Amino acid sequence: MGIAQIIVGILMIIASIIIIAVVLLQQGRRSGVGAISGGIDTFLSKNKARDWDSRLARMTKYIAIAFFVLAVIANIFALAAK
Repeated sequence: MGIAQIIVGILMIIASIIIIAVVLLQQGRRSGVGAISGGIDTFLSKNKARDWDSRLARMTKYIAIAFFVLAVIANIFALAAK
């Protein structure tokens, strides 16, 4: 196992932990739906939530792409080691 394989493995572990955290931070799509939502949301709080959720969604996409690229690189290294 070379140093490059170890680095890619560590980066994959870090990316997987980050993607799990980002997905868990996202709100469900059905939050606040219904006749009784439990409170009155102001216009600013709704837009702030959308902005935060859109950032988390973008982060999820980029981290997932990075994770899959790292998986392909790790596979290339594994095939080259044979």
